[in-house]
Amino acid sequence: MRSLTTVERPELRVVCFPHSGGSATAFGEWSTAVPPGVELMAVQYPGRGDRFGEQLVDDVAAMAGHAAADLLRLPPRDYVLFGHSLGAVVAYETALVLRDAGEEPRTLCVSACEPPGSVEDGDLHLAPDDEFWSTLVGLGGIEPGIAEHAELRELLLPTLRSDLRAHAEYRPRPGAKPLSCAVRCYHGAGDPLVDEARLGEWAEVTSGEFTVRARPGGHFHVTADVAELVADIVRQGRA
Repeated sequence: MRSLTTVERPELRVVCFPHSGGSATAFGEWSTAVPPGVELMAVQYPGRGDRFGEQLVDDVAAMAGHAAADLLRLPPRDYVLFGHSLGAVVAYETALVLRDAGEEPRTLCVSACEPPGSVEDGDLHLAPDDEFWSTLVGLGGIEPGIAEHAELRELLLPTLRSDLRAHAEYRPRPGAKPLSCAVRCYHGAGDPLVDEARLGEWAEVTSGEFTVRARPGGHFHVTADVAELVADIVRQGRA
């Protein structure tokens, strides 16, 4: 877990879960949009950023278990979990662990991800390197400077494949009781990886309020109008 803002006594904590291949720094720009009194944190998966030397984890439940353990070591606060793409199912599984420990989040925010039990583009992690890389570049999640850098590509491919395999092979735990917190689902208009018609199925993970919000920007809508998105997420935690 990495702190992206410094707040001595936060009234609300927003915890972000990155997409496949992403690190905690994916939410660095959000720090300037967070209002006073709100602490912004991001999960650092093994093998990313300052954890680059650690072994990759390609199991969603294991990723969630590590994230939940980190959060349970912090002083209790009201908090929102926000997960983008792969991060959405990791955030959901984390919410289940926290609920079972008596610290369910106020709101679970999921983004650019079909509901648990759906396989998102399940064969992509098996594609040959060139096809695999060009598909990811086309989605807009890899900066042009990196996309054209052969050495960086070779460095990133194992992490990306590991994450996409984790997402493709993820299955929700059988018999899990629904959460009771609100669930907010964000969808980027034109996202080729998400069937918009299925997003309503996220309502099944909770007995609480469920809402869907469409935004411009496709799969990586999280980089468009960051201030507006962060404000909306904070409102969910304060509702």
